[in-house]
Amino acid sequence: MFHGTTIVAVLKDGRCALAGDGQVTLGGNTIMKHHAVKVRRIYQGRVLAGFAGSVADSVTLFEKYEEQLEKYQGNLRRAAVELAKDWRTDRVLRRLEALLVVGDTSSLLVISGNGELIEPDDGVTAIGSGGPYALAAARALHRFTAMEAGEIARSAIQLAAEICVYTNDKIVLEIL
Repeated sequence: MFHGTTIVAVLKDGRCALAGDGQVTLGGNTIMKHHAVKVRRIYQGRVLAGFAGSVADSVTLFEKYEEQLEKYQGNLRRAAVELAKDWRTDRVLRRLEALLVVGDTSSLLVISGNGELIEPDDGVTAIGSGGPYALAAARALHRFTAMEAGEIARSAIQLAAEICVYTNDKIVLEIL
């Protein structure tokens, strides 16, 4: 099974930043790839999305989420609710193993396969193997520095890479 992802999202001062590391790990002890792209812009470049989990499952979820964004004219929350409902009830989608983080300049959401939609209280969230490390770093930087959203996201991944064996410092960063 492929795993080993760290995605962090930061919302600050009307800016949304999503950063992801590039490592793909096979079997827990072999690094298969250093420069994977797990963060992308969707819906006409107005929404950022990042994934943790199976790559094929995540790409499927990106596509399904973007379909919902089109259907609901870019309404991040409504599209997320509809995707979560489909994810819980559809036989094929229900088997997908992935988490999504989506954000725009006004909100962040984590969408899980259990139908959960989680909006962070403080404008900071993270998923994946290195998620807890990146989340702790991002929260501290968000609260106690004047760094911008993109700087916080990049620094959080860099700090997680120093601790988590499933996280590297080959960072892809997107900012709205």
